[in-house]
Amino acid sequence: MSITGSCHCKATVFEVTAAPATVTRCTCSFCSKRGALWGYYKPSQFTLKTPRENVATYQWGSKTVKHHFCATCGCGTFTDTPDFSTGTPDFDNPIVSVNSRLLDDFDLDAVEVIVIDGKNLW
Repeated sequence: MSITGSCHCKATVFEVTAAPATVTRCTCSFCSKRGALWGYYKPSQFTLKTPRENVATYQWGSKTVKHHFCATCGCGTFTDTPDFSTGTPDFDNPIVSVNSRLLDDFDLDAVEVIVIDGKNLW
């Protein structure tokens, strides 16, 4: 069952193939200020439904992760990132992180929140 997500103004709309089983709260300076709860997907499980030009991108530090946000309302929407599950970036296994707070018709309170110590890891 696919789930649609969108920014506040609906200029950026995306779809994922399923609800996340868990979401991640990262404590790094960027994620904590953004307030996102991340659900992780393979690129084939994510579809941007609106024109790419509706999305702006921010990169910082090593410029390894592309943090996307709505170019109109500024909501942080999704990221393109290598898989970091082993502690180092695996560029052969890209991941799309979706801000699960933006998922429509989804009970975010029903899933476990996993906290990662990004403040001290990156």
